[in-house]
Amino acid sequence: MSIKAYVSFFAISAAVAHAQTFTNGTAGTCCDTLLANGLQHVYTPNDTFYQTRTSSYWSLAAQLHPNCYVQPTSTSDVVLIVDTLVKDPGCAGTQFAVRAGGHMPWTNANNIDNGVTVDLGLMNKTTFDETSHVASIQPGSRWGAVYQYLEQFNYTVAGGRAFDVGVGGFIMGGGNTFFANRFGFGVDNVKNFEVVLASGEVVNANQEENNDLFLVLKGGVGSNYGIITRVDMYGIESHQLWGGIAIHDKSTRPQHLEAHTYWVEHDSEYPPGSTVMAFTYSKALGNITVVNFYQDTVGTVAAPAFDKWLAIPRTSETLRLGSHFNMASEIDIPYGYRQILWTTTVRNDIRIYKRIAELHEQLLEEWKVEGGDPDFNLEVNMQAIARSFTDNGLARGGNIMGLDRVQDNVTMVLFIFAVKTPELEVRATEKLKLVAEQVEGFASSVDGLVEWKHLNYAGGFQDPLKSYGAENLEKMKAASAKYDPDSVFQMKSTPGFKVSKA
Repeated sequence: MSIKAYVSFFAISAAVAHAQTFTNGTAGTCCDTLLANGLQHVYTPNDTFYQTRTSSYWSLAAQLHPNCYVQPTSTSDVVLIVDTLVKDPGCAGTQFAVRAGGHMPWTNANNIDNGVTVDLGLMNKTTFDETSHVASIQPGSRWGAVYQYLEQFNYTVAGGRAFDVGVGGFIMGGGNTFFANRFGFGVDNVKNFEVVLASGEVVNANQEENNDLFLVLKGGVGSNYGIITRVDMYGIESHQLWGGIAIHDKSTRPQHLEAHTYWVEHDSEYPPGSTVMAFTYSKALGNITVVNFYQDTVGTVAAPAFDKWLAIPRTSETLRLGSHFNMASEIDIPYGYRQILWTTTVRNDIRIYKRIAELHEQLLEEWKVEGGDPDFNLEVNMQAIARSFTDNGLARGGNIMGLDRVQDNVTMVLFIFAVKTPELEVRATEKLKLVAEQVEGFASSVDGLVEWKHLNYAGGFQDPLKSYGAENLEKMKAASAKYDPDSVFQMKSTPGFKVSKA
């Protein structure tokens, strides 16, 4: 039996099983209604595939228990799902969530207990127009698959740096990429969004059509206004990239802080370059290790811009020439943990970086004593956000993220704290909040705190939309009121960062 035939057989068999399940009344009424209205891929807790979709969330904290997952395979399916959820009496009072890749890690980011989760995972196709050089990508796609498909055309797009990250959430939150210094954030590389509104209407949002919606979708979380069903992105001629991972001993942290300070100051001077500097700990490592990610998007081997980094002794490395797909495939974060994120942005000041490194190690040593489980990960990484990122975005009409208020090159800071149990998550979150207060308190004391938080990296206890600035927040609220006048995506679909709560 071919794979295609097997999949078709499985779908038919599953539909029969669902019909039996719903007849027995073991699922919610709305799930019953979705199946009755013609949706083929509706999975309840009795289905094996339900468990597969639950476990496919990156963070254990996001693995909730909806009454069912419903998976559309097309825009018309999404229209049917929205019409059913919003208008059918069988779904009255039912809350729903929208999930693309499932990488946002906190509880209620992209899943829901009880309710219905609209899971876009089967909408994972990419096409490429060889005349316009525009890639049309469905939101449930993973970036690795997108890059692999585009290689045949010698093109790529400015998407996620990790192979397994999903398209929809990454783009909706802005999206930092290897190419940001040349072309802006991922969302600045979008030509058009196809969106299903709460009314069931399918609209395009771009510079010419619904341009107010286009602007707020560029970093303002698509599930505030509708469900994104297609993202059209400008293609980038694909060269061999140079880069990879470099591993260093903990003793090299002072050299790395100096190299990072220099890099941030001069970042705009070498647009092809990209770096991420991470101080990371895991049970397997046993101690803090310095991990650097280097990329040169035009494939220059060890360009002079990287000299200060490459002068630091390495214990191992994967530096090489490779495709975009090849580079993204080695950047991954392990599944099986409850991932807690916290982010902020600071001015380029080595005093702040030193304090962050101190607080990271202090938290690590405290948790080794207090945590009670040695299997945890604790990382802080720092990424340059150059003024050129914003300038590149402004050249394509701007975005809603508010970074245009920042005139200097700055650093985005991300803490990732990964633990195993809900109880440990509660305690680790409180510890991380204390560190956050100390980081931002110190940064403020030296006039180094920047009012901007990258939404893709924000923890569930943060308010990144507010950090976009009052004027941009009002634009988002106005677009929400215009395109979703009944507040369906604020009141009936509550997971995620909502403009009504900012």
